[in-house]
Amino acid sequence: MRSSGDLMRALDRKLLRDMWRIKGQAGAIAVVVAVGVLLQVMMSGMISSLEETRATYYERYRLADVFAPVTRAPQKMLSRLADIPGVAAVEGRVQGGALVDIAGQDWPVRAQVMSLPEWRDPWLNDVYLSEGQRPRIGRTDEVLLLRSFAQAHDLVLGDVLSATLYGSKRTFRIVGIAQSPEFLFTTAPGELVPDDARFAVLWLNAEALEAAFDLKGAFNEALLSLERGAEVAPVLAAVDALLDRYGGLGAYALEDQVSNRFLSEEIKGLQATSKAVPPIFMAVAAFLLYIVVRRMVSAEREQIGLIKAFGYTDTEVSLHYFQLVVSIALAGAALGCLGGVWAGRALAGLYQALYHLPFLVFRVDPSSFASGVLISVLAAVVGGVSVLRQVFALTPAVAMRPPAPSDYSKSGALTASLKTWLDQPSRMVLRRVLRNPGRIFGAAIGIAAGMGLSSAQMSVMSGFNDVLDTTYGVIDRSDVAVTFFEQMPDKTAFDLAHLPGVIEVEPIRAVGAVLRNGTESYRGSVTGLVENAQLNRAVDADHADIAMPDSGIVLAKSLADTLGIGAGDTVSVEVLEGRRPILELRVARIAETLMGAPAFMHIEVLNRALGEPGRISGAFMRVDAGAYPALFAALKDVPSVAGVTRKNDARAAMKKLMDEGAGTMRYVMALIAGVITFGIVYNSARISFGEQSRDLASLRVMGFTQGEAAFILLGELAIVVLLALPIGVLLGYGLSYLVAAGFSTDLYQIPTGFRPDAFGVAGLAVVAAALIGGWLVKREIERVDLVATLKTRE
Repeated sequence: MRSSGDLMRALDRKLLRDMWRIKGQAGAIAVVVAVGVLLQVMMSGMISSLEETRATYYERYRLADVFAPVTRAPQKMLSRLADIPGVAAVEGRVQGGALVDIAGQDWPVRAQVMSLPEWRDPWLNDVYLSEGQRPRIGRTDEVLLLRSFAQAHDLVLGDVLSATLYGSKRTFRIVGIAQSPEFLFTTAPGELVPDDARFAVLWLNAEALEAAFDLKGAFNEALLSLERGAEVAPVLAAVDALLDRYGGLGAYALEDQVSNRFLSEEIKGLQATSKAVPPIFMAVAAFLLYIVVRRMVSAEREQIGLIKAFGYTDTEVSLHYFQLVVSIALAGAALGCLGGVWAGRALAGLYQALYHLPFLVFRVDPSSFASGVLISVLAAVVGGVSVLRQVFALTPAVAMRPPAPSDYSKSGALTASLKTWLDQPSRMVLRRVLRNPGRIFGAAIGIAAGMGLSSAQMSVMSGFNDVLDTTYGVIDRSDVAVTFFEQMPDKTAFDLAHLPGVIEVEPIRAVGAVLRNGTESYRGSVTGLVENAQLNRAVDADHADIAMPDSGIVLAKSLADTLGIGAGDTVSVEVLEGRRPILELRVARIAETLMGAPAFMHIEVLNRALGEPGRISGAFMRVDAGAYPALFAALKDVPSVAGVTRKNDARAAMKKLMDEGAGTMRYVMALIAGVITFGIVYNSARISFGEQSRDLASLRVMGFTQGEAAFILLGELAIVVLLALPIGVLLGYGLSYLVAAGFSTDLYQIPTGFRPDAFGVAGLAVVAAALIGGWLVKREIERVDLVATLKTRE
C-alpha cells in the first residue's frame, strides 16, 4: 500500500498538469493579480519614499515649523519669540519681491529674494548648495540662484542678473546654484501654478538685503522650530500677539506653507488611489478564479470521486484545488512585486524632477510586499472557497455518478417566430445564454469591471482638460495679469490703461485671510472684484456670471466644502493685513471654480470693510497681441509692479503640472486599465472555450464546420460583451467620482460627470478586445484535436 507521501506526490503531479492545461486562463488571472499588486507596491513605495525623503530633507536643512511674516520688527524681538514655550530655535530674515530681467525675454520674471547670515549658516531654512559657493562676506553683488530657475534659462556660475528690488535696479553675479526644502514647489506669491521659468529665488547676504528694503537692524519674517511634542496653535497665538504691534501678517504652520501643502496633497492623492484602485483588480481576480475553479471542479467531478475512492481524504483533495488557486495568486503577486519595484523606480525620477528634490531613493517597505501577497492570497481564497466547499462535500459515490440533467423546462423556450428567424447555430447560442443566466451575468460583470475602470480613467483625463478650459477660457478672459508690491490707489488702473497696447483694465484687491466656520478653517485670500467683472469672473455651475453682492461673500465650492458651509450661512474672515479686522460675513453665493479655493467680494465692499477705500493690489488686462514687447518694456520701468503674468504662460505651466506627478499616474492607470480590460475579455473567452471544448468537438464530428463551431462559442461572447457595455457604463460612472477624488488636490479639483466620449472610447476598447480575443480563441478552435478532446480523461 502506498504511503501518504506517495499519494500527495501524485496530486502534486496532477497539479502541474492542470496548471499547464489551463495556462492561458491562469496567466490572464495572474496578470490581473499582478496589476493589483503592482499598483499597491508602486504607490505604497512612492508614498513612503516621498514621506521619508521629505522628512529627511526638512530635518537635514532645518526647515522651520512656523513662519511669521511681519511688516518690520526689531532684532530684539527674536529673543522674545525664543522665550515662547515650545519654541526650540528662532531665525529672523529679510525677504521680499523682485523683478528679474532675462536677456532675450521681453517680460520681467517674478522673484523672491531671501537673506542669508553672513558669518554663519542659517539656523533654520538652510539651502543645499548644488554648485559654486555662498556669497562672500561683505559682497552685496553676489547671489545664490534657485537651481530650477537656472536650468530653465540655462544660467550658470558667473552669469550676471539684473533685478529690481524695491524700485531700485541692481546687478548681481551668480556665485552659487542652490536648492531649498522651502521651494520644492516653486510658485510665485499670490499665484497657484508653479513655473520654473517664471519664478526665481535669490539668496543675498543679509546686509545687502537689509539695505535694499530699508530694514537695517530689523527683520520682516521670523522662522521658528518647535520642540518635539509642542502644540502649534498656542505658539501661533503667542507669535501673533508679540508681532501684532509691528505689523504682523499672521503666523502660520508648516502645513500651510505653499510648497509643503502641495507636496502633502500629492501624497494624499497617492494614498487615496492606492486604497481605492488595487482592491478593484483583486475583486476581479477573485471572480475570475471562482469561474475557473468552478469549471474545473464541474469537469473533473468523476475524477474527484475516483481520487477519493483511492483513499484520498476530503481535506487532501480540497487542498489540491486550493493549491491551484493559491499558486496562480502567488505567481501574480510575485510578478506584481517585481513590476511594482520597477515602475516605482521609474516614477521616482519624475517626482524628483517635479519637486526639485536633491535626492529621492525609491524604497518599498517590506510590509508592502507582505500585504500585496496576503491580499492576493485572500482574493484567491475568496474566489475559490465556495467551490472548494463543493469539493469537500462530494462523496465518491455521488461524484462518480453523472450529475442529474439540468431542468430547463422553466428557463424559457424559443418562440416559433424566433425558431423560424434564427438558424441552428444562433438558436444554440441563445439557448445556452437563456439556460445559464447566472454564468452569463457573471462573465458580463467581469468584463464590465474592466470597462468601468477604463471609462473612469478616460473621464478623469477629460476632467483634466476641463480644468484648463474652464479656468483659462471661462473664468479668466484676460491676456495679462499685473500684481503690485503693496496696495495701490485705484487711479493706478487708469495709468495701466494708458500703457502701450492695453485695451481694457480690470482692477482687483486681494488680501490674505483665514476663513473659519466653527472648528474648520482655511488659510487663503479674499479677492475683491469690480461690478460686472468680465476679465476675471466668478461663475456658477452653469458658467453664468455671479454678481458681487452689496454685502456678504462668495465662496468657491471647494472652499465651502472644506469649511462645511453653504449659502446663507455666516463665515468668519480674519484679515491678515492692515488693521487685521475680523469680519463676520454672510455667504451670498457658491461659485464654481476648479483651481484653488478662492473667496470673492465686491471690491468696494471689501475696501470699506478694511477701512481702506480706493485701494487695489493688481489688475487683469486685455492687450493687443502685437504690443506685448512695448507693454512689457513699459512695465519693467514701473517700480510698484511686483509681477507680470501672461495667461498663455500660466495655462502652459498648469498643463505641464497636470502631465507630471499625479498627472503621470493617470496615464499609467489608463494603460493598466486597458491591459486589464483585454485580459478579462480574453480570459472570459478562454473559460468559455474550456467549458465547451467537448461540445464543440462533438458538433464538429456531427458535421458542423469550423466557422459554425466558432460562431457558437464567439456568439455567446458577443452577447456577454453587449450585456457588459451598459453595466460598464454604470460602474464607470460611479468609479469616475472615486478616481477623480483621488487625483484632486488643493491646487485643482477634477470635475466628474457623464462623458459620452470617455464611455464611447472605453466601449470601443472592449469591442476591440473581444475581437482580438475571439480571433485568438478561434485559432485554438481550429487546432483542436477532436479525438483527444472527446476522450474521457481519467
